Amino acid sequence: QVQLVESGGGLVQPGGSLRLSCAASGSRYLIFVMGWYRQVPGKQREMVANIARGDRTNYGDSVKGRFTISMDNAKNTVYLQMTSLKPEDTAVYYCNAIVGGQQTNYWGQGTQVTVSS
Repeated sequence: QVQLVESGGGLVQPGGSLRLSCAASGSRYLIFVMGWYRQVPGKQREMVANIARGDRTNYGDSVKGRFTISMDNAKNTVYLQMTSLKPEDTAVYYCNAIVGGQQTNYWGQGTQVTVSS
């Protein structure tokens, strides 16, 4: 069973920055992709960014140019550097990992990011 532990959420003013971290543990199989999703009440969970082994990255349109995802393969840890934060970035951010040949999805417990003055 894979555990994903997120950290780094909090309250930040508009225009500020935050860095989220997510460490994966307990995996017997290769982690192919790690990423971040976010969700606000009443809306579907949306993809923020993901990164595959080999450092291929994808970003949601609303965060391109502001957020940067990176991964430390040795530590099975993914980071999301968020800059120029806007109130509409406020959400619960969830870490995601796709593991093994069956590409099983695992989710973290979520961390709240609030952008407000």
